[in-house]
Amino acid sequence: MKAKNLVYSDAYIDLSRKELLESIRQVLSEKRYTHVLGVEQAALELAERYGVDSEQVSIAALLHDYAKEQSDEEMRDMIISENMDLELLQYGNSIWHGPVGAVMVRNQFSIHDQDILDAIRHHTVGSPNMGIVEQIIYLADYIEPNRTFKGVDKARSLAEKNIHEGIAYATLKTLKHLLNKNARIYPKAIETYNAWVVKK
Repeated sequence: MKAKNLVYSDAYIDLSRKELLESIRQVLSEKRYTHVLGVEQAALELAERYGVDSEQVSIAALLHDYAKEQSDEEMRDMIISENMDLELLQYGNSIWHGPVGAVMVRNQFSIHDQDILDAIRHHTVGSPNMGIVEQIIYLADYIEPNRTFKGVDKARSLAEKNIHEGIAYATLKTLKHLLNKNARIYPKAIETYNAWVVKK
């Protein structure tokens, strides 16, 4: 389904897609906004392929980076005030914006659908037990049409054939990238690797 043809039913959010896009535009740069639209496009294609609710996937995709351009100070404050895992504080925005975004989206848009919130929460590092909406957003974020890095075409091809193989590939490539940079790796990313890659 084309995103522009998608009509929201009020099942998950009290806004139309157009109204949601206007809200997102206010908090994201043009580059980030373009990325979000790309993730929605990829996610809707996966949703159609795997028989998943397009509206649910569209909302999760559009809001997955909602917190991405919040200041570090605002995010730290929310991690503490919302009693999140304080180990998060050892990391940075690339890890924080998922869990912080899930809380912001719940509070600002009154979204209480657990699949949408979990998809936002886990879209960066994944989770060992991702449901299908989480799987779609995690993978769509990796393969969206604006991505041009080496290996993305293989990830897209795998995603079309078998979403689990796509996730395993994306997870392995991401971990290798972090290891090559000698980057600190958030433990949940290792759990995702053990669950989705090692068992293959």
